[in-house]
Amino acid sequence: MKAIVIEKPGSPEVLQLKEKPKPEPAAQEILVKVAAAGINRPDVAQRKGHYPPPAGASPDIPGLEIAGTIVAVGANVSRWRIGDKVCALVTGGGYAEYCVVPEGQALPIPDNLSFAEGASLPETFFTVWSNVFDRGRLQPTETLLVHGGSSGIGVAAIQLATAWGSTVYVTAGTKEKCLYCETLGAEKAVNYKTEKFNDVLRQETRGRGVDVILDMIGGDYISDNLDILAEEGRLVLINVMQGDVAQVKLSTIMKKRLTVTGSTLRARDTTFKSAIAAQLEKHVWPWLQSGKVKPVIYKTFPLSDAAAAHALMESSEHIGKIVLLTEEVE
Repeated sequence: MKAIVIEKPGSPEVLQLKEKPKPEPAAQEILVKVAAAGINRPDVAQRKGHYPPPAGASPDIPGLEIAGTIVAVGANVSRWRIGDKVCALVTGGGYAEYCVVPEGQALPIPDNLSFAEGASLPETFFTVWSNVFDRGRLQPTETLLVHGGSSGIGVAAIQLATAWGSTVYVTAGTKEKCLYCETLGAEKAVNYKTEKFNDVLRQETRGRGVDVILDMIGGDYISDNLDILAEEGRLVLINVMQGDVAQVKLSTIMKKRLTVTGSTLRARDTTFKSAIAAQLEKHVWPWLQSGKVKPVIYKTFPLSDAAAAHALMESSEHIGKIVLLTEEVE
């Protein structure tokens, strides 16, 4: 099969289209002929040599989410059949014509969505559900602040939390991105380049603050996050793009009885990821089927142009997801 391989750590140009052996599914796995693969920031970190894949994952083929058609099933697979169209969360190997997937980490693609739209869902939706609703315990009457509101994670979080009945605030870096986030359902989008988000949100919430914060920035944001959290608020960390060291006033955590937590998803086991998939199918898939929640795709690239797709991801110009399409591989 053809696949995108990280030849060595470095710039986007180290992503090269190569011939690789087609994988074979284990007893509880399915083999998917990949039609589309989503791009995520962990892929960029892996390409740079900063995020080694966990044990058992493809060592040189990136890609954490795919969509396509099942072409083979393992001996113990019970749910899926050859020909089923699925999207799936994987630990790696997604930038390829074929990819193996643990049975429980696959979900049916809603009939109203394309393969590209299906591929844009798993990594962001699994992440948002696990962190906002499970770890963050967001309730329908509560408020959520999402940093990076125009990112793939951000556009998913806005829609899921709004559909849940919560009020959503976001930060973004341009007027265009802020306006788009508000069209998706955000109550208020703060341009972090021109305003301090905690000052704006203190006014928006009449001094109360917000209940849950989903933060992929880290660094200097942590102190302001704690400052704007309401009493009993929860800060959930999923990335540290501005650094993993922060100076905070611990008394703020104690006085407001705050919870600071966080997680990474890739290294979690199949049982954990399968449980999230089941929750998504129960709660979120009906919203996708009805159109209440919609995939947001900024641009698609042929698999052979993975380097250009990564360059776009690093530019942060995009709103929503960037997706690779395998059908254009020659």
